[in-house]
Amino acid sequence: MLESIQLKNVGPAPEMKMDLAPRLNLITGDNGLGKTLLLDGAWWVLTRTWPITWSGNGIVPQREGAAIEWVERRGDGLFEGTSEYLFADSRWKRTEPSARTEDREERRMQGPLVLYLRVDGGISVHDPLRVGEDFRLPFGQGAWGRSNVYQFRERDIWDGLELGTEKTVSVCEGLVRDVSRWAGQSDNVDFDQLATLVEQLAGQEQFRLTRKFERVYVDDARDFPIVSGPAGELPVAHAPAGLRRILGLAYLMVWAWREHKAAAALKKRAPNTSLVLLIDEVESHLHPKWQRTILPSLLRALNQEVQLQVVATTHSPLVLASVEPVFDVDQDAWFDIDLEQQQAVLRKRPYVRHGEIGNWLVSEAFDLKEPRSLEGEQAIAAAQAILDAPAPSTKAIGEADQGLRNAGLPDIDPFWVRWGYFMGKHKAPSKRSTGKVKGKREAKP
Repeated sequence: MLESIQLKNVGPAPEMKMDLAPRLNLITGDNGLGKTLLLDGAWWVLTRTWPITWSGNGIVPQREGAAIEWVERRGDGLFEGTSEYLFADSRWKRTEPSARTEDREERRMQGPLVLYLRVDGGISVHDPLRVGEDFRLPFGQGAWGRSNVYQFRERDIWDGLELGTEKTVSVCEGLVRDVSRWAGQSDNVDFDQLATLVEQLAGQEQFRLTRKFERVYVDDARDFPIVSGPAGELPVAHAPAGLRRILGLAYLMVWAWREHKAAAALKKRAPNTSLVLLIDEVESHLHPKWQRTILPSLLRALNQEVQLQVVATTHSPLVLASVEPVFDVDQDAWFDIDLEQQQAVLRKRPYVRHGEIGNWLVSEAFDLKEPRSLEGEQAIAAAQAILDAPAPSTKAIGEADQGLRNAGLPDIDPFWVRWGYFMGKHKAPSKRSTGKVKGKREAKP
């Protein structure tokens, strides 16, 4: 598991350090401030590779002295590592504690199973007990050995993954073939695990895997698994984007754990018991119903069999609110990146339960002044200035009132209460927005 990671002269900040919690770690911040860099750095230190979104060549820093330092727990020990960027060679060089070759190999095999849900829709998988893709080097240089990593693009998750050039090896059959085969075997435990995980992750959407499968395309001989949902049954070939993301995540988790246990049995050793899950934009493609269930569902579903550590970035107030019932200060942490004096600053913030989503929008996580439209925020700011002024002119009051009406604030907006009282005192009745909110009664001043 990852204890800490520190980026120096990498990305938009001279330094960013995270002392990670053992279970759940959430990262918020505006675009371009380094959230994905932190995930990519975490993937690098745990796997010795870069995610496929960087073509395997890694982050190219702009400042000298670029380095990544980290502390990780493997087995019963803590190990520190450093990676420096060598501009002359255009590559990252790793330095880890010296040890005998057999000790290094054993420590490597004690590492966690790692899954990285990338922002491009693909998933990277690291299994310390299995041989994966060639290490990639810049400028087309020859690879120097094999990694323990499988880089799945979205289509590979569904259609399967093959490795090799002269002699290809099928390392994963893909969701379509595997799940259809598992569904046809009544005692297949992999299907049972997958169906349970999909059900837990689907939450209120109530999608369920069935043991049915059918041919969909004239020119594609595969049978496609069938899922049942609120609108009936459909083959996964026609699944919406949100369901595809859920199915892909659930399938690769079951597949990776299944293959890891198989590799452990062949190597005559116990399987590892730790899983690190990196998720970039956890809310991607998900309906709000899924956004408020995805993380609690993952924590409940996976902590039963493995020690789970999640590091996830998010722009969603629903995701932050969803963990309010389960957030534990001893196991979880929230990190926020702000732009201060044109520099990204990473802080670990105390997690405060805000309840309503609007309260999260105006919290330090998102820094909005109002949980409204931009026009509504600007109109209320102008009206608030009138409320605070000692002696506003009639013209200024009228302009502020007109601005509120032009912004389209609904009749139930609580600001109308204060504004109506103010206008009543100044003998100038306010004309509210004519837009009605369906199913709501008009708020009385």
